[in-house]
Amino acid sequence: MSSTQPAVLVRASLEADVLAIQEIYAHHVLHGTASFELTPPTLDDMRQRRADVVAKNLPYLVAEQNGVVVGYAYVTLYRSRPAYRFTVEDSVYVREGLAGQGIGSQLLAEIIKICTAKGYRQLMAVVGDSSPPSVSLHQRHGFTLAGTFKAVGYKFGAWRDTAMLQRSLGDGDQTDPI
Repeated sequence: MSSTQPAVLVRASLEADVLAIQEIYAHHVLHGTASFELTPPTLDDMRQRRADVVAKNLPYLVAEQNGVVVGYAYVTLYRSRPAYRFTVEDSVYVREGLAGQGIGSQLLAEIIKICTAKGYRQLMAVVGDSSPPSVSLHQRHGFTLAGTFKAVGYKFGAWRDTAMLQRSLGDGDQTDPI
């Protein structure tokens, strides 16, 4: 981060952050292909989504610059079946125009740290449209490409792929979980 950029604070999200989170995500839904949603969720939808994550004691973080939320990241359970209980999936979004400034990297680093401390063993990333910046972000943080689902989404008049990336946490699969 250059000395001319304000410091970024990564912290647990608050309900008061949901409006900013909804605005950031709405832009990605309406103008990008990282999300395969076609209509932005309402403020109430986003409030409920955040509450669902927090209720499961999973991280839902925001990045703040000069008191303004400039990005967010959260984790959900990868699948609901019990055998998947040590695997989680991350999502990272940065406010339009601020990509490439390290905000997503700081958010993802904190997600990795928290999930490792909580005893999760695998962290998945499901990247809509195999977005090169998102794939690159995850690879810089130790994720490897596990595979690509071809033409699984249709948005903006074109078929879109989904990249699946994976990163071990802690002992990964080298030891049995406690």
